[in-house]
Amino acid sequence: MKISLIIPCYNEEESIDLLYKEICLVLEELKRFDIEIIFVDDGSKDNTLDRILKISEEDNKVKYVSFSRNFGKEAAVYAGFYSASGDYIGLLDADLQHPPKALIPMIEALEFDDYDIAAARRINRKGEKKGYSFCAKSFYKLINRTFQVKIEDGAQDFRVMKRKVVEAILNMPEYHRFSKGIFSWVGFKTKWFEHENVERVNGTTKWSFRKSCGYAIDGIVSFSTMPLRIALCIGTIASLLGFLYVSYIILRTLIYGADIPGFPTLVSFILIMNGFILLSLGIVGEYIAKIFTEIKHRPLYIIDKTNVEVGEIKSK
Repeated sequence: MKISLIIPCYNEEESIDLLYKEICLVLEELKRFDIEIIFVDDGSKDNTLDRILKISEEDNKVKYVSFSRNFGKEAAVYAGFYSASGDYIGLLDADLQHPPKALIPMIEALEFDDYDIAAARRINRKGEKKGYSFCAKSFYKLINRTFQVKIEDGAQDFRVMKRKVVEAILNMPEYHRFSKGIFSWVGFKTKWFEHENVERVNGTTKWSFRKSCGYAIDGIVSFSTMPLRIALCIGTIASLLGFLYVSYIILRTLIYGADIPGFPTLVSFILIMNGFILLSLGIVGEYIAKIFTEIKHRPLYIIDKTNVEVGEIKSK
């Protein structure tokens, strides 16, 4: 049996060595498995790749994939999936917020119990700003009301999966990938491991509030048509209000002989209607933009350097 550990990295030079040491300690308890460690460098601007190359020269279990530029974590995750040859595939971050020692019970859940996925779910948001935590919780509530599948609140990418799960994920060809949604969409029997949020050991988070909002919008657009239905409802309500308002003006003029309301009322009405129209166009535009990106069929990432075969999925 073989285990592949996938570690996406972006400007993590301060954490790589410590992470590798902790993984080595974990591997002492997993000697019954053949192990490969795959670092995916997502176009780091620091010395992350140099550190990975040095480790790979000293340990033949360590593989690496380095992108030509920063393509994003989702691309790094999928490059790791394409590179992995293990029967079990583990995914964890390089910043040590996903403690490697937690891999042991996850692997045992797949090995000894009837589970296909073992995944981590945090029970608190220690270290996060209150505003960010509120937005994250609101996001999970929103998507679980609109998605076809449920995403666990606090669900993380930190997980171990059987080969068949990864192959099912890789059979989904879309360019815009929202991993948390895809992990839930493919199904399979999952065991959740709860743990407290762990703060970064070194460096700062690469996920700004703006980037997180963009990721959330991508997730909603990728997995739900609810925004389009909302736009339809807004348009219907706006049209109905406009019809009622025009009817009111006509009846008031015909029955009471009253003058048509003045310029300020007309301007306000036009501005409100235009606001509804622009909102609806913006929602539709998000979906059209996704379609435009998909039909170009550009690669999800471009590899600059690697010491593994990427793109060949071996059936197990």
